[in-house]
Amino acid sequence: MPTYAPPPPAPRPEPPAAAYYANCDAVRAAGKAPLYAGDPGYRAALDRDKDGVACE
Repeated sequence: MPTYAPPPPAPRPEPPAAAYYANCDAVRAAGKAPLYAGDPGYRAALDRDKDGVACE
């Protein structure tokens, strides 16, 4: 009688790579504007008025 072997587990998806945008033009070109604090690629240098929203 043949033995049953369960299929191997599905590979886990890769975690999203950290994003880095040189400036807001790059953010807009990537279609990611605006960036909110906590979003990949957000950094204070892109947030002129320091309200937690960059490249408004």
